[in-house]
Amino acid sequence: MASAGLVRGTLAAVTVVVLAAGPEFLRPSQLYLVSLWAVTAIAAMGLNLTLGYAGQISMAQGAFVGIGAYTVALLMQAGLGFFPAFLAAGVLCFAVGWLLGYPALRVQHHYLAFVTLAFTTLVYLLLRNEQWLTNGVYGISGIQRPTALGFAFGTAARFYYFCLGIMALFLGAMWWMIRSPWGRAFMVLRENPVRALSLGVDTRRYTLLAFAIGSAVGGFAGGLFAPLVQFLEPNSFSLGYSLSLLLMVIVGGAGYLFGPLVGAAVAILLPDFLRFTEGYYLLLYAAAVMVLMAFCPQGLIGLSERWQANRRARLAAGGER
Repeated sequence: MASAGLVRGTLAAVTVVVLAAGPEFLRPSQLYLVSLWAVTAIAAMGLNLTLGYAGQISMAQGAFVGIGAYTVALLMQAGLGFFPAFLAAGVLCFAVGWLLGYPALRVQHHYLAFVTLAFTTLVYLLLRNEQWLTNGVYGISGIQRPTALGFAFGTAARFYYFCLGIMALFLGAMWWMIRSPWGRAFMVLRENPVRALSLGVDTRRYTLLAFAIGSAVGGFAGGLFAPLVQFLEPNSFSLGYSLSLLLMVIVGGAGYLFGPLVGAAVAILLPDFLRFTEGYYLLLYAAAVMVLMAFCPQGLIGLSERWQANRRARLAAGGER
C-alpha cells in the first residue's frame, strides 16, 4: 500500500512540474489545448458531483457551460469586469440548476436523462434563435481576457497559468466537499435513497443541492471558456458537448476525484498526440471505450484501483504461503 501511495505521489508531483514548465516547451496551440483541458475538466468535475457522487443522471452540463460563457461575455460587453461576471455566471447556473433539480425529485434514471436532454435542447435553441440577446448564429466575438490587480492575462502563457490555477482551486474545493457531511450525504443518496431517508438525510434537499452545485461549477467553467476562445457561438454548446462531458466522466471514472481530469485529458489532449493516426483516432477511441465499459465500467481510475487491489491480494497470498 505504501508503494502504491508513493507511485501516486510521484506521478502527481511529475504532473505538476510538467504543467508548471508547460510554456517552456509547448507551442501556443498546445498551450491552448492544455488550457482547454483545464476548463473542460472543471465542467466535468461538476458533472461528476451530480452523477458520480449523487447518482443523478444529467445530460445538461454542456448547457450550463453555455449559460456561464454567454453570461460572462454579455456582462463584460456591458462594462462589468471579468470577476464579477464570473461570479454572476456561477450564481445564475446555481439557481437554474436548483430549479432543474425538481424533476429529479419525481423521476429517476433514464427518465431524468430525458428531462435534462430536453433542457439542453431548449438552451441551445435560445442561444441560436434569440438574436437580440446572444447575436444568434453570428456569435459574440472580441471577449477580453481578465486583468487582476493591474496584471493582464492576455497572453497564451499567462492565461494558461490562470486556467490551471482556477482548476486547482476547484479540485481542492471538490476534495473538501466530498469529505464533508455534504459529500457523505451525496454518496448515501447515490447508493440507496431509501436508506438515506431512514438515516435522516433530507433527500429532497441534497438532490437539489447536487444539481445546483454541479450546475454552478459548469457555469464557472463556461465563464473561463468565454475568454479562452474569445468567440462564442451556439453550436459549441449543443447536445454533443453534453454527451462529450458525460463520456469524459465515465471514461475517467465516475465517483473518483481525479476521474474528470483523466477523462478530459483522453478527450482533449490525446488526439493531439495521435495525429499520426489521422481519422483513425475516433475509431480507436470508440473501440477502447466499449472495451473499457465492458470490462471495467468504473473507468480508468477504477481500472487502476482494481489492478492495485489484485496486486495487493497476490502479494498477501504469497506472504501467507
